[in-house]
Amino acid sequence: MKQSELVNYAVSSDAGLLRPAVQCPSPNQDNRPVGASPELIVVHGISLPPGEYGGTYIESLFTNCLDWSAHPYFREIEGMTVSTHILIRRSGEVIQFVPFKQRAWHAGDSCFRGRSRCNDFSIGIELEGTDDTPYTDEQYHHLTAIVCAIMRAYPRISPREIAGHCDVSPGRKSDPGPAFDWLRLYDGLRADMDTVGNL
Repeated sequence: MKQSELVNYAVSSDAGLLRPAVQCPSPNQDNRPVGASPELIVVHGISLPPGEYGGTYIESLFTNCLDWSAHPYFREIEGMTVSTHILIRRSGEVIQFVPFKQRAWHAGDSCFRGRSRCNDFSIGIELEGTDDTPYTDEQYHHLTAIVCAIMRAYPRISPREIAGHCDVSPGRKSDPGPAFDWLRLYDGLRADMDTVGNL
């Protein structure tokens, strides 16, 4: 299945919004540094509590509404203020928390090709999952289509500017983990050459 047959995503360059996507604004965002624009996509994996899927805990975390007493694990991350631009649930549902023109708080202490502070110039995409559990077909379909839309809107991003959280924060982060099939993502991008050009 070509990604365009699933969903035709587009990015509003002025507002930095992905259409169609559910909008769930996060307060955990700020302006990018002057002159900075998206030049990198960072792929993450997340589940709350770890290994459990569904529910609203991820949205609650990114919007500062998580009940820290709802699960023992939440005590370990209590007070954390984080966000992402995009979350892709295992069902394929896509939620946007931060406009692409704004800086989301997703990468933390990070470096990409000698450039530190990856949040300044990156777009964060979270996949609901764990390092060692295969991600779903729906997630790959939507991720590929979304990456294509982002590259159309921000030409400085190419497939070579896609990294895992483990790549920009080695030793500190391991997601999206060995379960993430990078070749499947790149093969999906190659299948839409009219959109993304040569890899």
